[in-house]
Amino acid sequence: MSVGIIDPRANPTQLNTVEFLWDPSKRTSVFIQVHCISTEFTMRKHGGEKGVPFRVQIDTFKENENGEYTEHLHSASCQIKVFKPKGADRKQKTDREKMEKRTPHEKEKYQPSYETTILTENLLPTTTPQEAQQWLHRNRFSTFSRLFTNFSGADLLKLTREDVIQICGPADGIRLFNALKGRMVRPRLTIYVCQEPQQLRDQQKHEDGESANSTFFVYHAIYLEELTAVELTEKIAQLFSISSRQISHIYKQGPTGIHVLISDEMIQNFQDESCFVLDTMKAETNDSYHIILK
Repeated sequence: MSVGIIDPRANPTQLNTVEFLWDPSKRTSVFIQVHCISTEFTMRKHGGEKGVPFRVQIDTFKENENGEYTEHLHSASCQIKVFKPKGADRKQKTDREKMEKRTPHEKEKYQPSYETTILTENLLPTTTPQEAQQWLHRNRFSTFSRLFTNFSGADLLKLTREDVIQICGPADGIRLFNALKGRMVRPRLTIYVCQEPQQLRDQQKHEDGESANSTFFVYHAIYLEELTAVELTEKIAQLFSISSRQISHIYKQGPTGIHVLISDEMIQNFQDESCFVLDTMKAETNDSYHIILK
């Protein structure tokens, strides 16, 4: 019943652990069957035995150059509670009745219940303002939802600790900053680009005719989440401090110097932490530019 799971492996010496490969950019679900010898919420005289909290945890690691999965990317977990037949229904009904009697202010102190546990990040740089509002409500920051009405995920993640404290006050500000900090994950793709100035292109040779190999280039990191040509255009426009409308096309210099039009599929196949020198070429028809990745 699992979806998107590749090469599952179980270690005989670690009975509570299983390893598998998965692609975070695709839909993946894990089916887990749990065998328990007791329930947690039944009195001991009726057969129950209260033990330590039982959690399912998923740790995601990235493969390094040596083929080892040692770079930690993200962790998520949920608690599992075991009941006798129909006991869970009674417990959930009792919990709902207790919650309905509480004031709206008291309700904000508790996480809402869900039928499905999603072990993934709820807030990303690509999160829309509407989704960011839902994240604020889920994490008990409803009081400040109006202050962040037009904030996207990227806007929230850019806030500094001082910004959040100034907006929300010391106690809630620190709590919100810690929640935001926990959502800051590595981008899906990082590339390094260097703008090739015109004066450097004009000075490619010394007076004696030798190449200027000692030229010093400064590279800038571009972090991509959506892996689209539109996103890359916007990031490069920010680097040049121009509008993305001023960039007509982005090309990658291919074999024999040909210019290949950048597509979403090409970006998705870029190697992480690739390096490019950016060359600009004036468009013939208007005041826009073509960008060439060399």
